Amino acid sequence: MPLSKIIIVGAGPSGLLLALLLARAGIRVELLEQTSALDTNPRASHYTAESCMEFDRAGVLDEVRAQGFTPDGVSWRRLDDDGDGGKTKTRLVMLRNAIDDDDPNSAEGRYRMVCLPLHRLGKILERRLREYHGDTAEIKYGHKVVEIGEDKERGKARVRVEKDGEGGVKEEEVHEADYVVGCDGANSTIRRKLFGEMVFPGFTWDKQIVATNMYYDFEPYDYDDSQFFVHPEHWHMVAKIQTDGLTRVTYGELGGLTYDQLKERQPAKFQAFLPGNPTPDKYRLVSFSPYKVHQRCVDKMRVGRFILAADAAHLCNPFGGMGLTGGIADVGSLYESLVGIHTGQADDSILDKYDEVRRKIWHDIINPVSSENMSRLFKYSGPDEAMEKDPFFKMVSRMQNPKEGEDEPPNPGLPSLRYDMTQHYFR
Repeated sequence: MPLSKIIIVGAGPSGLLLALLLARAGIRVELLEQTSALDTNPRASHYTAESCMEFDRAGVLDEVRAQGFTPDGVSWRRLDDDGDGGKTKTRLVMLRNAIDDDDPNSAEGRYRMVCLPLHRLGKILERRLREYHGDTAEIKYGHKVVEIGEDKERGKARVRVEKDGEGGVKEEEVHEADYVVGCDGANSTIRRKLFGEMVFPGFTWDKQIVATNMYYDFEPYDYDDSQFFVHPEHWHMVAKIQTDGLTRVTYGELGGLTYDQLKERQPAKFQAFLPGNPTPDKYRLVSFSPYKVHQRCVDKMRVGRFILAADAAHLCNPFGGMGLTGGIADVGSLYESLVGIHTGQADDSILDKYDEVRRKIWHDIINPVSSENMSRLFKYSGPDEAMEKDPFFKMVSRMQNPKEGEDEPPNPGLPSLRYDMTQHYFR
């Protein structure tokens, strides 16, 4: 029997993307968001080929490319004293996007990494989703989920929401659907209602991260579009995220500091590791967002008629974009699962398979790879030791500098974070 409606909680990029995919497939969706507008805090901005494939399926890839840009690649650099009060920032290794050598109409060219701030992606998805408003999609801001339940006899999931009524008086409503999908982020209400307030297996790093957006003239310093700096204290990332020069600077900090303490330390941090050792009058700080860093995954991404995806289900540090890519890959797998149920090509058990494969991908790939992406920036005494001991750096160095008489070693790449759920359709 076709699905009558899916409720998605959370209008972040994962919730918006899933809603758009389902609406395009003719499945009615209701998107509930507790805030009044899209989130504009500094967040991820780089989308790998796997993410671009999902954007293409949702019909937004061309617009994402038109508004964003293709970065030249990513490098890892040293940050050493130059003996004259400055810092040297020599590249250790680099992985390039050879955009000039590839046919942009080929699959490789079409799905090459693209960069666009996440809130701008959200605006694209929201605008496209509104094209289905009143037909197969509704977006309801200011709707906060306060309770969940399930009617097993009728085969329905329900949520009780709180919203502002006339004169600012709080009103409550009950919404029901065939399934409720929690895409409501790291502080997911759906996850908390399913498992409890403090249940989210994994750990929190003893370091904090500060994500900033800023404008500064990097042109004189031969910076790449994206680079990571290896240093036991001043480990950080600098990445261009807009064509107008807006730059994401994300850096590590001591654990346990308050917001005010972190904000007070920010000018000294920038002066210590940015090129030219700038004082605040030399750059424009647009946004400042410190946060704790977690490696966590739920024990179940499906409980009855409630399903979790993306940050509501699992978290990792942001270095390397594994969390963002993994969340978008969740959406693709869940979309295929729900479409299979809707069209009669799969039954409800495909959601158990979704739960199984998505958690396995987190444990086997996302968690270990993202952990190494972050720790290699600070765990060594310096870049020389990192180049000598780190397996990733040694692999990339061999690729770029093969020994005389040897062919360039192949790039093994990473196992895919995407998973084709259609292989579990009835044949």
